[in-house]
Amino acid sequence: MRTKARHERLYRWELALLLGVGLAALLGVWLSGAQQGLADRVVRLHVIANSDSEEDQALKLRVRDRVLEAAEGLYDPEADLEAACRTLEDNLALLARVGEEEVRRWGYDYPVTASLEESWFPTKQYTDFALPAGEYTALKIVIGEGSGQNWWCVVFPPLCLGSVTESTEQAALAGGFSQGQVSLITGESEGYVVKFKAMELWEQCRQLFQ
Repeated sequence: MRTKARHERLYRWELALLLGVGLAALLGVWLSGAQQGLADRVVRLHVIANSDSEEDQALKLRVRDRVLEAAEGLYDPEADLEAACRTLEDNLALLARVGEEEVRRWGYDYPVTASLEESWFPTKQYTDFALPAGEYTALKIVIGEGSGQNWWCVVFPPLCLGSVTESTEQAALAGGFSQGQVSLITGESEGYVVKFKAMELWEQCRQLFQ
């Protein structure tokens, strides 16, 4: 009888474990799909400072603002992600030059480079919206040696504060977001922070097993 009881307990634990793994897999598929849906709509901005000195970090933010302003003026009002990426690729030299002009304006001689590449971003919460961790197309701006802290946001659609004249919701909808995606990134969808953290944990686990 004791052996049978132990077997029954073991069976229940195994069943619970299998159910847990199954639910985690289903959740992971949904989370990955939700993140990919957002990644298919945005181009992130990744600015890397020359160093972590107070002066270089302040300069990083000035270059950020100048690049956001310049990039926003390049897009056609009806641009989608593909068109935005083509526009950015065609104007990488211009954006690097704009960044360098801002650097020179503040009395520094650091070079600035601009590239468009796939990058992994952690979950990031801004003033009025958030984006989950995952792979995104990114405009990468490197100032000088690029050994300082990063700054992440969105260059398309123009969601970052200080770079838009409309609300985040308006900018996101104009950029091709669905109403559900807008609700997700702005927190109107209940538990969005938990969902985003779950996305990040799932991605970390997936990469570990790969």
